[in-house]
Amino acid sequence: MSDYFDDLETRSEDERISSLAECLPAQIAAAKALPGYAKTLGGVDPDAFAWREALVDLPVLRKADLTSAQAAHPPFGGYTAWQGAQFDQIFQSPGPIYEPASVSTNWWRMGRFLYACGIGEGDIVQNCFGYHLTPAGMIFENGARAVGATVLPAGTGQTELQARAAHDIGVTAYAGTPDYLKVILDKAEEMGLDLSRITRAAVSGGALFPSLRQEYADRGISCLQCYATADLGNIAYESPAMEGMIVDEGVVVEIVRPGTGDPVPDGEVGEVVVTTLNKDYPLIRFATGDLSAVLPGISPCGRTNMRIKGWMGRADQTTKIKGMFVRPEQVADLVARHPEVLKARVIAGREGEMDTMTVQLETEATDPGAYADSIAAVLKLKGKVDLVAPGSLPNDGKVIDDQRSYD
Repeated sequence: MSDYFDDLETRSEDERISSLAECLPAQIAAAKALPGYAKTLGGVDPDAFAWREALVDLPVLRKADLTSAQAAHPPFGGYTAWQGAQFDQIFQSPGPIYEPASVSTNWWRMGRFLYACGIGEGDIVQNCFGYHLTPAGMIFENGARAVGATVLPAGTGQTELQARAAHDIGVTAYAGTPDYLKVILDKAEEMGLDLSRITRAAVSGGALFPSLRQEYADRGISCLQCYATADLGNIAYESPAMEGMIVDEGVVVEIVRPGTGDPVPDGEVGEVVVTTLNKDYPLIRFATGDLSAVLPGISPCGRTNMRIKGWMGRADQTTKIKGMFVRPEQVADLVARHPEVLKARVIAGREGEMDTMTVQLETEATDPGAYADSIAAVLKLKGKVDLVAPGSLPNDGKVIDDQRSYD
C-alpha cells in the first residue's frame, strides 16, 4: 500500500484553494436550483462563494429544517434533484430524517479513513455497525469496497456468533462502535477462540476513551476513529499520527459559535458546520450540532488538510449513547406518552468501557418495568429506569445529562 488513499490528501494549500474556487461555486449553483434552497439561496450569486471564508454570508441549514421540509415534501424535502426511486438506498435516522444513498464507489468517502487505518485488499472487515434503517453499516461497507476489502456484514448483537464468525473466517479488521470490539474479544476469550488476526479497528459512533484504545494496543490492535454522520458521511478522520482528525477532501468544514453561523477563531470550541461537495445531495452549511475546534498546522503524517480536535460534545443537549443519538424531543415524547409522568431526565454514564443509560421519571407510579417498552420504542435504547418523587428532579431545564468523562 502507498501511504495515501489519493493525491488529494497531500495537496499544497494553493492547490486546495484553487480546486475549491472551481467546485464550491458549482456546488452552490447546483443547490440553488433545488426547491429546498429556493428561499435561502434564491438571490445569491454562486460565483461570490469561491473560498471557504465566504460561506459565512450564507444561512445555516439545521436538522430541524430538513425534518420539516421532508414532512412537507417527502422523501427528501427538495434538497436533491433526484426522487427516492432514483437512489439506490434510502435510510431513516431519528427525527425522522430520510437520507438518500448510492452504492457507487466511495459515495460517503469512507474509503479514505479505512485506508488510513491500513485496511485494504486481503483484509476481511467485520462490520458491526447497524444495517437496520440507519446507514452506518452501509457507509462502512461502501468504504471497505473502495479499498478492496472483504466485508462480513455482522451488524449489532449476537456476540457469541460474532466471535465464532471472526475466528472461523479469519477476520483481520473491525469496524463498529469503540466499545463493542472489546465485548467480542472478551467473549472470544471466554469461548477459547483466537482472534489475534484482528490487528486494525476503524471505529466511530461513540467516544474512544484513551484507556480503551490502550487496551486494544496491548492486544496488538491499532484503533483509529473517524467523525461521520448519516447526512454527510465521513467528515474527518484520524491517521496513524493520531494528532487530531484530518478533514476529508470532499467537504468544507467551518467551526461557528453555537446557535449562529459566525465562525470562531481557530482553536476556540464551536459548532461544526459542513458543506458537502457531493452533487447528488448538496448540503450547504449543514449544522451538525457537534462541538469541535480547529488544530493549528498539518498532521505529521503528511496529509495537508485542516485538522479538528474531533468530537467534543454537543452544541445542544443531544447526546450519543451506545452509538445512538438521544435528543431532547425524544425525551419529551416519552413523557407525553405517560400522563402520570411529570418530568424525565436521561443520564448517560459509563461502567468500565461501556456506555450506560439511566432514565429518571418523576411520578407517583411504583413499577419501573411498566416503562421499559416505551423507553426502548422512543429512545431506541434499553436502560435502567429510576422512579423518583414528583418535584425531586432539578429545575434547571436539563433533560439529558451526560456524566461521562472525556479526559
